[in-house]
Amino acid sequence: MVKGQNEKEGQFPKIITCPNEMVALSMADGYARLTNKPQCVIVHVDVGTQGLGAAVHNASCGRAPVLIFAGLSPFTIEGEMRGSRTEYIHWIQDVPDQKQIVAQYCRYTGEIKTGKNIKQMVNRALSFAMSDPKGPVYLFGAREAMEEDLEPYHLEQAHWHSVGPTALPEDAVEQIAKALVEAKEPLLVTGYTGRNHASVPELVKLTETIPGLRVLDTGGSDMCFPADHRASLGVRYGVDASIETADVILVIDCDVPWINTQCHPKKDATIFHVDIDPLKQQMPVFYIAAMARYRADSYTAIKQLHTYVKNNKVLSQKVGTYNDRWTKLEKQHQTRMETIAQLAQPGSDDDYNVSYLTACVRKAVPKDTIFCIEAVTNTAFVADQIQASSPGSWINCGGGGLGWSGGGALGVKMATDAAGDKKFVCQIVGDGTFLFSVPGSVYWIAQRYNIPTLTIILNNQGQSHFISSHLLSSPTHPLPPSKSLHSAPQPPLTTPLQKPGWNAPRRSLLLVHPHGQASRATNSELNISFAPTPDYAGIAKAAAGGNLWAERAGTAKELAELLPKAVQSVLGGVGAVLDAHLDGPQGKFGGGVGGTSG
Repeated sequence: MVKGQNEKEGQFPKIITCPNEMVALSMADGYARLTNKPQCVIVHVDVGTQGLGAAVHNASCGRAPVLIFAGLSPFTIEGEMRGSRTEYIHWIQDVPDQKQIVAQYCRYTGEIKTGKNIKQMVNRALSFAMSDPKGPVYLFGAREAMEEDLEPYHLEQAHWHSVGPTALPEDAVEQIAKALVEAKEPLLVTGYTGRNHASVPELVKLTETIPGLRVLDTGGSDMCFPADHRASLGVRYGVDASIETADVILVIDCDVPWINTQCHPKKDATIFHVDIDPLKQQMPVFYIAAMARYRADSYTAIKQLHTYVKNNKVLSQKVGTYNDRWTKLEKQHQTRMETIAQLAQPGSDDDYNVSYLTACVRKAVPKDTIFCIEAVTNTAFVADQIQASSPGSWINCGGGGLGWSGGGALGVKMATDAAGDKKFVCQIVGDGTFLFSVPGSVYWIAQRYNIPTLTIILNNQGQSHFISSHLLSSPTHPLPPSKSLHSAPQPPLTTPLQKPGWNAPRRSLLLVHPHGQASRATNSELNISFAPTPDYAGIAKAAAGGNLWAERAGTAKELAELLPKAVQSVLGGVGAVLDAHLDGPQGKFGGGVGGTSG
């Protein structure tokens, strides 16, 4: 490392010291996700590998190209080779099969047994990391191999690259294009097509080539389709009325297009599935009732489809008669935007909800801001207000390991600065998830390496809009009462569940046992209460050695005063954390009202 830094100044990788492995991998994940350039994380043997924790899951599900390297305990004891065991811990950290800690999440694992083919091993691992479906790879090696003397050798890098993209077969293009054009209610369901920024304008072209085709994002992990486009149905996690009424559905690059127990297509719907990983090879159970499925690159497939329609005389003439569909989409989209805007109103007591908060954030930050989102059960509401419209402007981890956004936002900010864009980066994170992100490490790194970002903490003690966010298909297409998840009457859209605490477990409970004993229990009784609420902003400021803007806003008036200051602080080079107290400040500290009852 020292030799490389001294001899290859300017051509040696920049190394960031991270006091936590999950934060390190989350940073690499965020950087790789924005740039599509592989990043490397170095960890210490088995314990460092375990320390990566949920970040390995996130990188795998989020298809982030990351190379992880870990050492192995030396395999010689009595000095037989240079690098033989010299410390007590070398015995304790010697495990039977270290790679199995992460192997099921990795696209490739390999042991470096000699330095003589080290370049080939690294390049092979990177070829897997960068070939679809992208993801983490894991290399490991003992100290004896690292200490081996080598003669310098050259490797022709032009021979090492990822596998090229695949296209749809010609007959598939014809079949899918014809079905979409002839459909009465065509729908495209996506999840991560926006991972390739070039896919976004191609998808726009497809919807404008086939007027009436709508786009629903059920992944929320990337900006796949501009929210300000009339064909957009927004972000909804697997529950939307459009799924139930569509007669032709194209599922493309999507892990969970719908949740069958809550919402599913009608039986006579024609479904096509196009994906870089249509079989979801790392999911033991996955299937959708598609009449045909294809392994293909989404950018290539989407371009094939709209090109075919334009060049086919019969189909192009048919879509030319769809002006009424185009006009109808505009009216529906306008109504949807008006409904969303109505949600972003302060309360009568000057309190505010997540919709109002997010709308204020969107107005306060620069237009080209990149949002790193980990809002969990509030994600749909946040997406509605952010209304991301530029490729790469919205990034979520794509996995289920909470705590990604702390390191992820730092990685994204580093990436945009390195590219010379120096865009503003805003992290929006739930209160419990903020704790999972290891803020002590995140804000120490941010301070040491001067990585200023804005963090908005959704401090709701778990008072989530969970029921309404999942029942609402879109403001213009709400599910009727007969389609509700529970037989009990449902609260209106703007009514939060008044259960202060960690909402995700409560949500899971209610989906299975909506009327059980636990449904009436307080969060304290369920042991998921966050009362008394920590001083989240104070935690971050302490980790940054005091060099951080940190405040709490409990009312709409305070929010209006503090939010511009937070933005200006970041623009001035000092990170900011705003602890936003949703639905009022009562019970947030000291075991007050919020700590005593549900």
